[in-house]
Amino acid sequence: MILLKNGTFIDWNSLQFLRKDILVKDGLDENIIFDPTPEDSIGAVTLDCQGNFITKSFACGHHHVYSALARGMPAPRKNPENFNEILEYIWWNLDKALDLDMIRSSALATALACARNGITFVIDHHASPNAVLGSLDTIAKAFDQVGVGHLLCYEITDRDGMTKAEQGLAETESYLGNNQGLIGLHASFTVGYETLRKAVNLAERTKSGIHVHVAEATSDQEHCIANYGMRVIERFAEAGALQFPNTILGHCLHLNDHERGLVAGSPAWVVQNMESNLNNSVGFFNSKGLGNRIMLGTDGMHSDMLRSAKSAFFAGHNFDLIDYMESYRRFRNVHNYLSTNNYMGDGANNLVVMDYNSPTPLNTNNFLGHFLFGLESQQVKHVISSGKLIVKDTVAQNVNEQEILQEARNQAVRLWEKMK
Repeated sequence: MILLKNGTFIDWNSLQFLRKDILVKDGLDENIIFDPTPEDSIGAVTLDCQGNFITKSFACGHHHVYSALARGMPAPRKNPENFNEILEYIWWNLDKALDLDMIRSSALATALACARNGITFVIDHHASPNAVLGSLDTIAKAFDQVGVGHLLCYEITDRDGMTKAEQGLAETESYLGNNQGLIGLHASFTVGYETLRKAVNLAERTKSGIHVHVAEATSDQEHCIANYGMRVIERFAEAGALQFPNTILGHCLHLNDHERGLVAGSPAWVVQNMESNLNNSVGFFNSKGLGNRIMLGTDGMHSDMLRSAKSAFFAGHNFDLIDYMESYRRFRNVHNYLSTNNYMGDGANNLVVMDYNSPTPLNTNNFLGHFLFGLESQQVKHVISSGKLIVKDTVAQNVNEQEILQEARNQAVRLWEKMK
């Protein structure tokens, strides 16, 4: 147990401010107790949070662990001229070079970065065509080691042949036998009829859902129309992929009004990744007609959800219907996705303590202004995941940060050599 004393608690739903001591119970999805009695607190580790703000920790709706070792890598052999070439010459070149040691290092580095930035739960979408089997367990163990909750999937695709597609299906089914997770698909333009059918059937059998990139670029729609005579969302709807309340549709940039209506009329969720869209020059997210089930991700660009929320807000001014409250709602909607679908690991005893020494008053009425223009991940002081302290005074508690980063640098050199 952990006792947080003298801090100010901000309820993530109501934004109510409470000046109370908090007892954080240890265990998966346990509760917190306000102003506990001395008897309740026997044996608890005490943290003085004087001048600090305490609130629910953060979660990421769409990440890519496999991109962790990409930072600073050599330029591709050809300068990409469109989104498909970005995939071909950068990301598909990278993911083919991954082995389990690189994946483990990527996952540890990602989990560490998430924890340091106040993220205690990650929904990840993984790809490693030449190291499929065992990849999800490798990522899960790394996240568990750091203390970050997770909902994983493998990116099933036909782009490397049907044998690799079958391996992706097998890895997914094996992992879901003992773990919570999703059925990952790359995108419509690399997933044929048979693989899509098998993925939806697997989701039905395992009571899971689909996690897939949707219309991230116009080329996805063009391919779907040319090969299937329909648009991407129409194809996924016809295949049954939208029937699941835990299905996640990534990006959803280039949808027409009919497709937006299909998404809004389904129980599926949309995840927005603004910075990735800007980086790839594929367009701007517009929530019009998509409904309220929209959450935020990073798409592997980084592990900072406060940064993602600001990007969605600022870039959305001219392209989206988004205001202060909507940016915060999308930032927090991942918690609603997880609780609605009864996923474990994002309970009330996941908290972040922030050392935010504002030059102006902070209260319920102006919190959203501070959220967008004041709060930064560098202010994260302590992080509690499932009642356990995983970051204390900005230092990771379960792992050696320098060892993880040095190993990541070593694995990055190996990866870059293989990519040549």
